[in-house]
Amino acid sequence: MDCNGSDIRGLDIHAGPRSEDVLPASATAAVKVVIVGGFGVGKTTLVGAVSEIRPLTTEETMTQAGVGVDDLAGIEHKTETTVAMDFGRISINEQLVLYLFGTPGQERFWFLWNGLFEGALGAVVLLDTRRLEVSYDVIGQLEERGVPFVVGVNRFPESPTYPMAQLRAAMDLDEAVPMVECDARDRASCRDILLTLMRYLYTLTTVSPEHQ
Repeated sequence: MDCNGSDIRGLDIHAGPRSEDVLPASATAAVKVVIVGGFGVGKTTLVGAVSEIRPLTTEETMTQAGVGVDDLAGIEHKTETTVAMDFGRISINEQLVLYLFGTPGQERFWFLWNGLFEGALGAVVLLDTRRLEVSYDVIGQLEERGVPFVVGVNRFPESPTYPMAQLRAAMDLDEAVPMVECDARDRASCRDILLTLMRYLYTLTTVSPEHQ
């Protein structure tokens, strides 16, 4: 398997972890977050852009096996796809560390979601405005599982722009669910959406039961 982010071939297994991969001694809390969305919306890109360690990816070259199965409309130039998960880590501050798990987007790989969602505190859903329909079922899955989430509208250079209110209506999102623009290639933008999720999760813990 050719993993773009991390390749174990040729590594000295006795060398120990690299200094940049060691968890900060000040870290007191760790949170598992999943990055979800339809096929080709930018999940692997986001994890790679924001991770402070070299991300682990499981991208494989797309083959004829996916012809007629994976919908490439709007992403015809895509040549690789995640077949298991992406993994990265980011320290939000000196105490809080997020472990990021990117899920495969194709429905045929959704059987892997059960393990990836186990223990997750929340999720980021990425949208591609060229192909909103690929994320409908993803949001439905999160709602069924009761996983809190925020929505990031990933701005591809060629993607059409719509008002947030229009996108929220199209996705049938509750007004309480945060929706923000983001650029999955930009570390600062990715960090901002993760902070948005953390703030949203905090508000959920402070809302009184009668207002839930």
